[in-house]
Amino acid sequence: MPPKPKPSATAESAERRVWYVAYGSNTHMARLRCYVEGGRGVAGGGREYPGCRDRRMPERSVGVELPGAVYFATRSPVWGGGRAFYDPGAKGRVWARAHLLTVGQFSDVAAQEMYAAPGRDLGLTRVLAEGREELGPGRYETLVHAGDLDGLPLLTFTAPWAAGAVPHVPPSPAYLAHLAAGLREAGRWSDEAITGYLTALT
Repeated sequence: MPPKPKPSATAESAERRVWYVAYGSNTHMARLRCYVEGGRGVAGGGREYPGCRDRRMPERSVGVELPGAVYFATRSPVWGGGRAFYDPGAKGRVWARAHLLTVGQFSDVAAQEMYAAPGRDLGLTRVLAEGREELGPGRYETLVHAGDLDGLPLLTFTAPWAAGAVPHVPPSPAYLAHLAAGLREAGRWSDEAITGYLTALT
């Protein structure tokens, strides 16, 4: 039997696993599904999502806590209120959900959050080495390496500005409902604790 061909270096890179850390509406699996599988979905609001090249849902999803703070700013055309952003340099503790994805999937989710077309793998060398990389000046165009879990990097994206540098905008009830549902799905925190956490954020 002839040997199986080895995947190309690009394919191997795209298949590497990373943890995508969601701290906003993508904590909720139904919402994340819009980004992975495409379409509007029950949680997609008024926007059509192209989805990932690889439409497999996460292999694992776990609740995590990160140093820093979540704040709400700008205005989402989908939800009508403020979007969640992560400031790793602020004081506090962030409750989030880490989804185990391939590098290709993480790249495609990030592209959709940046209102770009998915299909190109992100180079992660700099963010993994330095902890941060600004791909552009806009919201969700800054990559953050927030630590490691089970030997794999915890990666997320946020805005380049600090929490105190922009006006805060309250999130819509529908947006907050996704955060609450996602944190509840993670199974790490009680309903009472989740309510208290979200109340403190807003």
